[in-house]
Amino acid sequence: MKNTETLKKNYDFKNVFTNGKYYSGKYIEIFYIKNNKKINNIGIAIGSKITNAVGRNKIKRLIRENYRLLEEQINLGYNIIFLWKKKQDTSNANYTNIKIDMNNIFLKTGILK
Repeated sequence: MKNTETLKKNYDFKNVFTNGKYYSGKYIEIFYIKNNKKINNIGIAIGSKITNAVGRNKIKRLIRENYRLLEEQINLGYNIIFLWKKKQDTSNANYTNIKIDMNNIFLKTGILK
């Protein structure tokens, strides 16, 4: 991911959650806010009550891979946080479900070029 860095600090996450815009899909939710940089910052948050560590890491890998494939179509200058919906079962976490959901959400937000 050439034009992407990760959000790591708690205050970065809080800033996006409180001041950012929210869009929801079937499996994932996205919070985003404009930043003043020429790169995108992404964060992935999955609650520990949803599944065990292996399941959380699988979901994170799938989200990162789908984002990587869409990265060239996404405008630069955003902080984006991906959340897995608590009510969705983790057995639905596969490549195609996340890809379709992410495409639909990015089309709603207007982040895609």
